[in-house]
Amino acid sequence: MFRTKYHLPGTPPATLAPLNPDASMPVISLLEYDACHFEERGIENIEDVFYCLENERISWINIDGLGDVDLLRSLGEHFGLHPLALEDVLNTSQRPKLEVFSDHFFIVCQMVYPDEEQAICTEQVSIFLGRNFIITIQEESSKDVFDPLRQRLRSGRGFARTMKSDYLAYALVDSIVDQYFPVLESLGEALEVLEDEMLDNPSKSSLVTLHEYKRTLMQLRRSAWAEREMISSMERDISGMIHEATKPFLRDCYDHSVQIIDIIENYRDVNSDLRDLYMSSVSLKMNDIMRVLTIIAAIFSPLTFFAGIYGMNFNTDVPGNMPELNMPYGYALFWGGVVALAVVQLIIFKRKGWLKRF
Repeated sequence: MFRTKYHLPGTPPATLAPLNPDASMPVISLLEYDACHFEERGIENIEDVFYCLENERISWINIDGLGDVDLLRSLGEHFGLHPLALEDVLNTSQRPKLEVFSDHFFIVCQMVYPDEEQAICTEQVSIFLGRNFIITIQEESSKDVFDPLRQRLRSGRGFARTMKSDYLAYALVDSIVDQYFPVLESLGEALEVLEDEMLDNPSKSSLVTLHEYKRTLMQLRRSAWAEREMISSMERDISGMIHEATKPFLRDCYDHSVQIIDIIENYRDVNSDLRDLYMSSVSLKMNDIMRVLTIIAAIFSPLTFFAGIYGMNFNTDVPGNMPELNMPYGYALFWGGVVALAVVQLIIFKRKGWLKRF
């Protein structure tokens, strides 16, 4: 569900090497816009975006795929991206963070999404923020959450077309943060279903599923807390890269991240309560089984006593021995007394409330 990739210990800093040999080859797209113009197109060669550094419009360069290290190296050399930041792009186990360089910001986010089996997965999204450009680098394009933002840019709705590149960076981060809400909603519904299952029929598979949810919530909490701090750092920026007009939007995004953390903490409490519920349900089920066995043992104890007595060897010709052995219908009378005794016991147990669950 959550995979950690890292360079081998002792690797020199700023080493650009793919950590995933199965990484897909990059697919590049470019959006250019200002208040009056918008253009969107695919890019074949990375050199075709180098002019964006001197462009008057805002340029959004999106790269899906980490399979071409030379492309990233060329991109970094032209746009002046720090080598350590480029290394973190390939090291996809980074926590969400903000790194401030002299002429650009490096932002790392963790995007969450459900896979085909509805398991929650994460994908690292790396964002470079410059004065008039944004570069986003993703592991793959199949789980992109930026389509609503692209549609707003195409239609000119909202503030994005009239704002600077820092607003676009905010909009990207906000899209990633907002994706947590539907994912957490589906997780909450799954916890409700699991709660009903544990009340009706607790099983080992339910406990295994509960532990999977616990691990997922721990990973989500780790990402959400780091993203909250990253957004707070952007909002407190004093370098001038983040304009004052964008900071109120960042505060709103910060509020969303706080709500997400509250939801995750609530679900962690629910998860803990469900573990207690599972143990209580198993204990109650065991108590019910023991009660049934105890009632059966209580009924058969006197019956076993009588069966033991009448199972002894007697000589009925000797005075003082059991005359019932020679009584007419003695066998039937014995069984009648045994059944009557069992019925009387059951009536007593029921009046005392010991059978109210059965």
